[in-house]
Amino acid sequence: MIATLIAYAAALGLAAAIPGPGVAALVGQSMGSGLKAALFLLAGIALGDVVYLTVAIAGLAAIAQTFAGVFLIVKVLGGVYLLYLAFKLWQSTTGATKVEASKGQTNLGSFLTGFSVTMGNPKTIVFYLALLPTVLDLNQVGPGQWAMLVAVTIGVLIVTLAPYAALAARARGMMTKPGALSRLNRFASGIIGATGVLILGQAITTVARRS
Repeated sequence: MIATLIAYAAALGLAAAIPGPGVAALVGQSMGSGLKAALFLLAGIALGDVVYLTVAIAGLAAIAQTFAGVFLIVKVLGGVYLLYLAFKLWQSTTGATKVEASKGQTNLGSFLTGFSVTMGNPKTIVFYLALLPTVLDLNQVGPGQWAMLVAVTIGVLIVTLAPYAALAARARGMMTKPGALSRLNRFASGIIGATGVLILGQAITTVARRS
């Protein structure tokens, strides 16, 4: 089982490290609202991965397809929230004090956004529902092995993605002048807004294919 866990951790680490909607949202959130909000978003990303891991192990891929409409709604809500957050960051030009005061208001939204980004991320779906069976013998995974895989999943995501958030937060911390902070807010707003547009674009494409 140790060799299997190592293989799984390596595969997941490589997949998570590849920049995508999750990384973009994480960096933008950290630059715009600080490290705490970004860590809540990271927790949401991890929960989404655990959900897909569980679906794959339980052999519920067909059921996941049945609830594809629900996942699509979650994806749209996540994209809309990212656009809302981008707008708020673009409007935030009063400096770090206001940003620090508003971070607590976005923690739950950050968590739900991270979850929705993962649930609608094609890269995540492909990894767990298509590539995972080539790394693990899913028929041999019991409750104990599932618990270990969940722990490895969360650990790998933290190790892989937390540095993105920490570096973005450090860049923000170096901005002390109001003008520089305002420009950073707008840069972060652009990253988050582009991620929201990408997610909504994927949702529109999905709907068009079903029509």
